[in-house]
Amino acid sequence: MKNIFIFSSIILVTCCICSLGFSENNNAPQFAEVSVHDPDVIKVENTYYVFGSHLASAKSNDLIKWSQISTDLPQIRVKNPLVSDQFYSEFKEVFDLIGNIDTWASSIIELNGKYYMYLSVSSWGSPKSAIVLAISDNVEGYYRYETIVLTSGFEEGYNPMIHPNAIDPHVFFDKEGNLWMVYGSYFGGIYILKMNPKTGLPFENQGYGEKLAGGFHAPMEGPYILYSPHTDYYYLFLSFGTLSTDGGYNIRVARSKNPNGPYFDSMNNNMIDAKGNSFDSYGTKLIGNFLFKDSNIGYVSPGHNSAFYDSDLNKHFIFFHTRFPNRGEIHNLRVHQLLFNEDGWPLIAPHRYSGMESYEIQREQVSGTYQFINHGRDTSPLIKESTYIELNPNGSILIDDNVKGNWYLNQENQITLILEEKTYKGIILKQWDNGLKKEVISFTALSSKTGITIWGSKL
Repeated sequence: MKNIFIFSSIILVTCCICSLGFSENNNAPQFAEVSVHDPDVIKVENTYYVFGSHLASAKSNDLIKWSQISTDLPQIRVKNPLVSDQFYSEFKEVFDLIGNIDTWASSIIELNGKYYMYLSVSSWGSPKSAIVLAISDNVEGYYRYETIVLTSGFEEGYNPMIHPNAIDPHVFFDKEGNLWMVYGSYFGGIYILKMNPKTGLPFENQGYGEKLAGGFHAPMEGPYILYSPHTDYYYLFLSFGTLSTDGGYNIRVARSKNPNGPYFDSMNNNMIDAKGNSFDSYGTKLIGNFLFKDSNIGYVSPGHNSAFYDSDLNKHFIFFHTRFPNRGEIHNLRVHQLLFNEDGWPLIAPHRYSGMESYEIQREQVSGTYQFINHGRDTSPLIKESTYIELNPNGSILIDDNVKGNWYLNQENQITLILEEKTYKGIILKQWDNGLKKEVISFTALSSKTGITIWGSKL
C-alpha cells in the first residue's frame, strides 16, 4: 500500500513521459510511461484515469499512451493539481489525528453527479489510520475535504491481530446497485462495509464490517473487487507480500457469487482462513516476479491492482504498479488484459496491453518454441526467469528434448496444457512483444488444483 519516501525523489525524477515505440515498425504501439503507485481506475466518457498514493494520477484515451496529471506529493508542503492551495489546512483534522500529512492508496467513484475520492491517511507500520472522503465536481479536481469515513487503532478493545487497518479502500457498486467498500491490510485482515449511496458513507451500526480474509499479520493488502457480467462472479484481488523490490509482491484472486463473500480460491479454500503464517497456501496466484530473458521484459513486485470491465470494448483489464529487474525502486504503471478460462478464472495476458491483441490463430501457428514462466505459489523476492518449452504440431510438449505433456485447442482460443500430470486451462492470443519488437503468440493458463499460473511467449 505504502511507498517509502526515500523512493519518492527517485520516482519524481524518472517518471517523465517517454515514447517507447520503434520507429522502424510503423505498426508498433507507441507506449508512454507514467508513475502511479497503487493505481485505482475510473473511466469518464472516453478517458481512463488512474489515481494512487501520494496524490499521483495519470490519464489515457487508449490505455497505451499515458500522460501524468500529478506526481507523488513529497513530505513537503507543495502544490498538487488534484487539490487546492488550502490542501493542508482542509485536511488538518485527519492529519492531526494520524500525525502524518500524506495520503496513501485511494479509490474514486462517480456518485450523485460528483466524484468521490476515498483516501488513506496513515503512518508506515501503524494501525492508527483513517479513510477520508474528498469530493470534486471534476474528475481532475479540486478534491475538497469532506469527512473522516472510518478510523482504526483508536477504538477501545482494538486488537491489531484481528481488527482491520483503515487503509486501501475500494468503493464499488454491485450488480444490484448496492454500494460497498472493501479495505484493510496485513494487521487484522480484509473487511467489507455496506455504504449509503446517498451520502457515500457507511451505514450505521456495522462496526468494521464483515471480514473476508487475512489477519494475524498475514502479509496481504490492496483489496479490489471486480464483478464480471461474463461469469456472474465477484473477484477479490489481493496483493501478497510487501511492495519493495525484496518484498515479493504478487497478485492473487478468489471469487464469490456475493460481493461480501465468502470468497474461495481455485483450490476451494475459503479466504477467511488465510491468516498468519499459513497465508501462502491461499489465493490463486496470477503474477509475481518474472523475466522473459529473450525479450528482456520482466517485473519485480507487481501489485496493488485495480481492474475494470469496459463494456464499450467488451474487455476486462487489470491496472497495477510494478518495479523492474535491476532498476531499484523505480516503478511504473502497467495495464494488461484480463482473460477468463473455461472455468471462469481470470488470467493476466503475459504482455502489456497494446491494442493489437488478436485471437485469429490457427492450430498450425501454435507449434514452436516458447519462453516459459511458471509463477509458482511462493511469495519471494526471487525472479522467475524463463525457460523453454516446445509445443509440437502433434500436440506433444517437449522440455529439454523430453516429452513432458500435451496441448490442445478448444473453441474460442481456449488452450489446455497438460504438464507433468497437471492440467492448465487458459487462453492463447497474439500480442505485441515490446522487447522483441514484433507480434508474437502467447498463452496464459491456470492449474485450478494448485493455484499456479503459467505463461508462454513464442519465439
